[in-house]
Amino acid sequence: MKKGKYILMGAIIVGLGLGFTSCSDYLNVDRYFKEQQSNDHIFESKDYTLQWLSFCYSRLQGDNIEVGHSDICPTNFSDDQAFNEGNNGDRYRKFKLGEYGYGYSYGGYYTNSWPWAYDAIYQASILINNVYKNKDFTQEEITDVKGQARFLRAYFYWLLLKKYGPVPIMPIEGADYTKSYEELSFPRNTYDECVDFITSEMQQAASELFEKRDNLNICRPTKGAALAVRAKVFLYGASPLANGNTEMADFTDKSGRILIPQEYDESKWAKAAAAAKDMIEYAEKTGFYRIYTVGVRKQDNDKSYPSTITPPPHEIYSNRNFPEGWQNIDPFESYRAIFNGELYAAENPELIFTRGLNKDGNNLETEQGIADLVRHQLPASCGGWNIHGVTQKQCDAYDMAWGEPFDRTTCPDGYVTNDNKQDHLYDHVPNDVHMEYTNREPRFYASIAYNGCVWDCASAVEGKDEHYRYIQRWYYRGADDGRINGGQNWLITGIGVKKYVHPTDCANHGGSICDKVEPTLRYADILLIYAESLNNLTSGKSYDIASWDGSKTHTIKRDIEEMRRGVKPVRMRAGLPDYDNTVYQDPKLFFNKLVHERQIEFFNENQRFFDLRRWKIAEEHESEQIYGCNTLVNRDHRDAFYTPVRVANLQTSFSRKQYFWPITYDELKRNKNMTQAPGWQDYD
Repeated sequence: MKKGKYILMGAIIVGLGLGFTSCSDYLNVDRYFKEQQSNDHIFESKDYTLQWLSFCYSRLQGDNIEVGHSDICPTNFSDDQAFNEGNNGDRYRKFKLGEYGYGYSYGGYYTNSWPWAYDAIYQASILINNVYKNKDFTQEEITDVKGQARFLRAYFYWLLLKKYGPVPIMPIEGADYTKSYEELSFPRNTYDECVDFITSEMQQAASELFEKRDNLNICRPTKGAALAVRAKVFLYGASPLANGNTEMADFTDKSGRILIPQEYDESKWAKAAAAAKDMIEYAEKTGFYRIYTVGVRKQDNDKSYPSTITPPPHEIYSNRNFPEGWQNIDPFESYRAIFNGELYAAENPELIFTRGLNKDGNNLETEQGIADLVRHQLPASCGGWNIHGVTQKQCDAYDMAWGEPFDRTTCPDGYVTNDNKQDHLYDHVPNDVHMEYTNREPRFYASIAYNGCVWDCASAVEGKDEHYRYIQRWYYRGADDGRINGGQNWLITGIGVKKYVHPTDCANHGGSICDKVEPTLRYADILLIYAESLNNLTSGKSYDIASWDGSKTHTIKRDIEEMRRGVKPVRMRAGLPDYDNTVYQDPKLFFNKLVHERQIEFFNENQRFFDLRRWKIAEEHESEQIYGCNTLVNRDHRDAFYTPVRVANLQTSFSRKQYFWPITYDELKRNKNMTQAPGWQDYD
């Protein structure tokens, strides 16, 4: 038995800046080392093995949460959202100006993702190499536990890659503690090496993991999750940021090796398309994953669930069932229910991978996940913090109900009244709401809290006149939820967020916020990955690529019908017409449409921040000044409220260094072979 090896290894890893951080809710690994228990004893036990695995899962919390409020997930905020958390948006400005916690600036915010990820990578490697010793598991269970650890190890590398760029790939058998300190200082691998390692590990994990999980284990990865992440990583490896990016020629290691590929390789897009097709065919074969939809409903006087919101009549799609049309679905509720807690994770076939509720206890004050995100979005009059706002750019990006872009210059003036209700496609828009918020696509109403929208708050204690339920909330200056002198909790753009909010959610008056699961990876993403990857095969070549398990060969080329296979279901669920052939035939035009589609479909899901960067269009979008409603205006001058104004407190800019996050001062000191990302200052 090998006592002591991991004790010394722990000390070495601390020296590399990858030290353990104990977590009271999970395994404190050092406790077993201090008790001088051997690795044989630990991994022979089912309980100890599962606790070890739980420690790896625990590192998906904190700064590694992928969807959440600004305290823990600033990358959820791009050019689409803003937050106002005291000091007139000081924290938001620091983030937008690139102060990511580098060195000792910015109070050390958001710097734990690096050490936490490597904590889990180290522990997962030990588990992979030792779980075979377990005497309590069946062979099938041993294989699955190994697959979970392998998935987690690769997934943490994936989180690091998209945030920090190329990172060191640690030895899979564990570091050799007999080597010198200099030999244990690992340099960055190239971007391609990182992609190759992560995708190959996910491919192997797919052969080890269970296909389905019961309700108690729904947050553990499955075969489908491994295949989906594999496709996502290939997509990033094919995207302009990492594929022939000569502007990153100075991103090197200490030996001068260039870490970002300098020559463009179209075949990388083919690999991404083939990996997405693997997942699509697996989903269609098993029936495990699909776009979630809700059927047509009749009005039953339930204000929280209005009668089916029907898109404008269309000669094709109004007369066909989903996925060829929207005749039998409610696009509004189909989209809203994915996020707001209406569905348990096991009930949502669109959810491929989730970290669950991401709670840290039962107290709303200490939650980290989606429920706390909602608390940041809810109006103050509903017990919320009223500090997450939507930019005017994002609000205007939602199309009209018939699929045409919103055009402010042709938008009618005035407000909704009983006399003009017949002019609106969706009669749930209440009176006194500005006309620019009418006749928009269903995802707009599921996502945007426009001035004067109704907040249901159905869990609030019913009053004599339902004073706390089903009332309009206003963001005019001096209103309960508007800008108030001396106050900090108000929407700095005058436009709020409805996505993730359930009709029952209310944080005061006896109400509660229902649980929601994090939508870490959805099937809609895989479909759009497939379409995007095919669109970039512009050379006319076709590529023969083996499927993930080698059972067949995919012939991959730019194929309009296959691209439509990826886009159309997402558009039909949204109640919007499919693109016509002129869009599909033009790669540039299709790309612009895809950028817009992802902006809307994945709003508030921590996607756009990274999408803009991998496409290398972040400078164009992130450096734009932020506009919103004129929150200095009270209701007596409400017409001026809707004239977009620059939000002076929300300064923003973008420079090349913001494509990747910096390595902290402490890590650079510990690891002598580590190089800083371009544009960031090295410690020496």
